[in-house]
Amino acid sequence: MLSFSILATTTPELEIHPILILPFVLLLLSIAVMPLVNNKWWEKYYPYVSIGWGAVVLLYYLFVFKAPAPLLHVAAEYASFIALIGSLFVVSGGIHISPKGQSTPLMNCAFLAVGGILSNIIGTTGASMLLIRPWIRMNKRRVTSFHIVFFIFIVSNISGALTPIGDPPLFLGFLRGVPFWWTLEHCWPGWLAGMIITISTFYFFDIRNYRRAHLHMTDDLSDEPDNPSWKVSGLPNLGFLLMILIAVFIESPYFFREILMILAAVGSYLTTPKMVYKSNNFSFHPIQEVSWLFAGIFLTMLPALSYLGSHAESFGIDTQTKFFWFTGLLSGALDNAPTYLTFLATAMGLFGGDISSKADVMQFVLEHDHHLVAISLGAVFFGAMTYIGNGPNFMVKSIADREKIKMPTFFGYIFKYSIPFLIPIFLLVSLIFFSRWSIF
Repeated sequence: MLSFSILATTTPELEIHPILILPFVLLLLSIAVMPLVNNKWWEKYYPYVSIGWGAVVLLYYLFVFKAPAPLLHVAAEYASFIALIGSLFVVSGGIHISPKGQSTPLMNCAFLAVGGILSNIIGTTGASMLLIRPWIRMNKRRVTSFHIVFFIFIVSNISGALTPIGDPPLFLGFLRGVPFWWTLEHCWPGWLAGMIITISTFYFFDIRNYRRAHLHMTDDLSDEPDNPSWKVSGLPNLGFLLMILIAVFIESPYFFREILMILAAVGSYLTTPKMVYKSNNFSFHPIQEVSWLFAGIFLTMLPALSYLGSHAESFGIDTQTKFFWFTGLLSGALDNAPTYLTFLATAMGLFGGDISSKADVMQFVLEHDHHLVAISLGAVFFGAMTYIGNGPNFMVKSIADREKIKMPTFFGYIFKYSIPFLIPIFLLVSLIFFSRWSIF
């Protein structure tokens, strides 16, 4: 996730037939359908399904294309991805936050807003893993899938649009030559609009949940007493968290960054009192699930991204609105980081630029900044559209599952929440910032 390169530009000689996208589609269908058909079977065999579909692409590239280079790129990208989210998962799991009492809708909105700012300092993955457990605790008497889904919308995705640390796509832009503070300077109006509209939507529905819960509330809803004040345990892990954030900016020697992240995770796990992990109901299952599923996703999306990269211009993507929506919708279906790079390369190509040249990237930033804003916000915002759009989404879902919160299925998430809530919000953002009626 930290060292992605454009897959489309690494395999220009390969003719990708659309049939090669089928393993990716079938893997997504497996993730969406199999838990409904036979959940026990899926929980036992999902690693084999994921690796099985990935192996189809791997073998095709090795023995038909005879092109191991793209597979090596994917392996490096996957290693960086797992090192980052795995280390953040372990370290944040060693920090226990006990909220004060039970939350009101207004307190929930304030918590989400703080999480939105924190996401730009420690990343959406770090903020999600640090805050999801206290979020569940502070709403324990009335928590529903609605609370978890909006947490994914806001903290795990939309909030991370202000800095390259916030979300992997923006970090890739930084590595390619986009100035570090450019995102804060140019993306903050869209970020602010997205945050305000989404949090306001949450507040409207949470008010109804709060009132309904209090109508049926009894004194014995929970045997666990409320805390008189906020308490935090495991604070030494903030040092390990800082170690991971510093490692993010280390580019050489190769894989030194990932080694530092792993060392931070190991150091955190060995030094954190086991009672802290027990209080967090910590388990390695969420990161294991993400590791297996995304191994298959990274492999199967290789031909999908290559095909997209070589045909993007033929789709007629030539306006800011189109870049926002195409980058966004494909970020929700694929991984948002390489999708960002693919459309950045496409946009630069329209104006004669080359993404491999930092000078060209800088010129594009100066002369076509609104196109880059559209691509950046599309990649970050639409990562919330599906469980696989961004790394933390699946982990938050898995943690909620372990807390016995009934979460929507893959399609349930999309049709019950993403389409009804996010699409209108993104339409509004698109009209305000990227249409002919834009006020910016």
